[in-house]
This record gives sequence, C-alpha cells and structure tokens, in this order.
Amino acid sequence: MDNHYYSIVVAVDGSIESEYAFRKALDIVKRNKDSWLSIVHIIDTRAAAVYDRMVLENAQKDTEELLNKYKNEAVSAGVEQVKTVVEFGSPRSMITKDLNLNADLIVCGAHGRNAVERYFIGSVSESIVRSAKCDVLVVRTPESLK
Repeated sequence: MDNHYYSIVVAVDGSIESEYAFRKALDIVKRNKDSWLSIVHIIDTRAAAVYDRMVLENAQKDTEELLNKYKNEAVSAGVEQVKTVVEFGSPRSMITKDLNLNADLIVCGAHGRNAVERYFIGSVSESIVRSAKCDVLVVRTPESLK
C-alpha cells in the first residue's frame, strides 16, 4: 500500500475553517516529496443566481486574489507545483467529479453548522466525503477560535 499523496486538492472559501484546511494541506504537500497542490474555490451558482454580473465578477476577482495569496504562501514554503482553480458551479459535484484533478487526497474545512443549517444549506464537506474516490481530510477549527 502506497502511503504517498501525489495530488493534493484543498478546497477554500475564505473562512477560518478553510484557512486551517489550507495550512494542513500545505504541511501534507511538504511531507510528500514530488507532490503537487491544487487550491480550489467554486463560486456556488445557486447563490450567484440572484446577483448581477458585476457582483459575480467582483466575487471572481476577490477569489482569485485569495487563491493567489495562498499560492504565493505555498511557493514561499517550498512547494514547487501549485495551481489555483476558480470555477462557477456546485462545490459538491465540481470538487469531486467535474474538475478532473485526479486527487489522491482532498482537504476541506468543516463549518460546524447545526442540523437546521445543514438541512437548508447542506454540508459541502459531507458531500465530498460521500462522493470522493480518494482519501478526504476534513479539518476542524480549534474551539478556542470559534
């Protein structure tokens, strides 16, 4: 059994939970020689349907800035192979099925929503765990920061 991860995908959304997921993914990439990191953000089109084009363009610009910040941090930490992906769609299906990133590991944050919020909003991390064909690491934020 090979315990080496070559393609590590981290899903980020600007939250403190995804910040912790990025940090964890960065540590994993550095420990796995010759691996690469894909930093992914999916702009949820269900929420975007109510906004006009300018709002969506601003969301894309802000997302690209966030991902470039993460990419620069990864490169500064010694990770040579880093790419960023910004797409529009459903995070639930795009991360595990539609992006074709050939991930060995997907890292994402857990928002810790309550049962009612999960019912109405759904849990992206739960969906990733259920549909991924690779290992998934769901990172929780320390209680002291919530």
